Amino acid sequence: MFSLFYGLWKYMFSKTEFHVLILGIDKAGKTTLLEKLKAQYSNVEGIPPDRIVPTVGLNIGRVEVSSRKLVFWDLGGQPGLRTIWEKYYEEAHAVMYVVDAASPSRFEDSKSTLEKVLRHEDLQGAPVLILANKQDTSEAATSEELGRYLDLKKLDERAYAFQAVSAYDGTGIKESIDWLVEVMERSKRTEMLIARASSTNMASA
Repeated sequence: MFSLFYGLWKYMFSKTEFHVLILGIDKAGKTTLLEKLKAQYSNVEGIPPDRIVPTVGLNIGRVEVSSRKLVFWDLGGQPGLRTIWEKYYEEAHAVMYVVDAASPSRFEDSKSTLEKVLRHEDLQGAPVLILANKQDTSEAATSEELGRYLDLKKLDERAYAFQAVSAYDGTGIKESIDWLVEVMERSKRTEMLIARASSTNMASA
C-alpha cells in the first residue's frame, strides 16, 4: 500500500509545474532577468535590454530545468501595480525578488515592499531568492551587503538566499535557478500545493 501511494506521489510530483513569482519594485530589472533566463535555458534569443519597456500587468516565461518545468510570472513593480501581486500568491511555489543593487537610494522601498510580500498569508512557507541585480555595474552592492541591509533573520522558518546577478550579461542566473529548483523540490509548500491539486482533481473526477 505504501509503495502504491509513494508511486502515485512521485508521479504527481514529476508532473508538477513550479510557479515562480518574479517580484520587485519598478526598474529593478525583472523583465530583463526573465528574458535572459529564457535565452539561457531555451536557446531562444530574448528581447534585447534596450527594447524592454516597463511591465504593465504580467509577462510569462516557461523553461525546463533538469526535467522540471518552471513557469515564471513577471509582475509590474510600479506602486500602482503592486496591489495585483496578491492574486498570484496562492499558486506560487517560490518567489524571486529582484533588487537594483546599483540604486541604494531605493533600497528602503525594496525592503518595505519585500516585507509586505513575505507577511502575506498566501505565501506562507514559500522559498525566497533575493537577487542583487546589476552586478555588471561598478557601483552595485554585493549580495552580502544587500543581505545585511534587508536583514531577513526573522525568516528562519523559510528557505531563503541572496545571489549576486546581472540580468544584462547573465552572471549568476544559472546558480540562482539551481538553488531555486533544489529548495522547491523539498519544500513543504510544494508538498502542500501538490496535495491540494491532487484532492481537487479527485473531487472533480
